[in-house]
Parts: sequence; C-alpha cells; structure tokens
Amino acid sequence: MITSADVREWRNQDVVDPKGRRIGVLEAVYVDTSSDEPAMATVLTGLPTRRRLVFVPLGEAVLGPHYVKVPYARSMVRQAPSIGTDDVLPADQEEAIFQYYELEYRPGAAGERRLARP
Repeated sequence: MITSADVREWRNQDVVDPKGRRIGVLEAVYVDTSSDEPAMATVLTGLPTRRRLVFVPLGEAVLGPHYVKVPYARSMVRQAPSIGTDDVLPADQEEAIFQYYELEYRPGAAGERRLARP
C-alpha cells in the first residue's frame, strides 16, 4: 500500500501492470475522505495530442525503483474512466470508477465525496 509520505516521492514515476508493461505516468493521487489514505491515482496516458488521465486503485499497489506496480492489466487501466488533463473529477462520476474495478463504493454519511485530491 502506498502511504501518504510515498505520494510525493512517487509522483511522475511510471505506472506498470503486473507484467511490467508501462501504462503511463502517475500524475496525481486521490485520498479516501474517510481515512485520508491514498485510494486512487490518475495515470497520464495517450499520445501527446490526445492525452488523458485514467483512474486506477492504489490499494494493492507495489512500489519499486522508479515505478509503481498496480495489480491491473495495462489494457484494463487504459479503458478505465478518465478525465481530461485539465479537468477535475466530477462528484457524480466517482461511483463509476469504483464499479469499473468492481470495488465497493460508499459515499460519506451525508453524501460527501469518497475521493479528494489533496
């Protein structure tokens, strides 16, 4: 698991799949608002003229020298919900990210967002 201290160190590092194939570059980390622990990362993918940020869970991520390995295949991550490089995650799209990765989604007791970018 990536800890809060690791976030600063691993930003802009390569994100790879279990086979070591490069997915993209870790652009930002979103924390779980209930625990303040890193929960999702956005990964910069695509061609220079068609870049986008895809979401990937960090729950089982492994840190290596100059990379972050996630337990999802490159093809799966690249098809995950995404946002533009200058966009922010709309609250109404959070649940779709969790559903895509077959993870449980629970907003806060008063309907607060589950993910926040520190």
